Amino acid sequence: MENLREILQTTMRRFGLLDKNCCSIGTTEISLVQSHILYEIDKRHHPSMQEISEILGMDITTFSRQIQSLIKMELVEKRQSFQDKRVYELHLTTQGKIIATSIDTQMNQFLNEVFSYMTDFEKETVIRSLTLLNESMAKSKMCCKPVQ
Repeated sequence: MENLREILQTTMRRFGLLDKNCCSIGTTEISLVQSHILYEIDKRHHPSMQEISEILGMDITTFSRQIQSLIKMELVEKRQSFQDKRVYELHLTTQGKIIATSIDTQMNQFLNEVFSYMTDFEKETVIRSLTLLNESMAKSKMCCKPVQ
């Protein structure tokens, strides 16, 4: 069996997960973290700052800095919740929605092209395997933490 870490490292490189900027939409440069934030906000109805930071596994201070940069880029708005004034909800601006949709389209085109080299059985096998890997990682006590 091939070195599993080498396989995963190569996959991450090919996905561009080590690149500083993952996407260029017109003149807007979006980092990988910003792309993840836009995606998660877009998926949910008026999510709170805390909700998205927890989903992404980011501490709230680091997350707040990222949100501030997205606000300056005019991609995200932060609004006080009507139900609880201590909570701030996140909303995509019109430009933010355009950027999020564009990134989603680019990623889907990339994945469709990658999967076009596989048979239906191979595609299903990869998807099932990735689902199983994600489920196992969620159960791991060591997952997603720096190596000591």
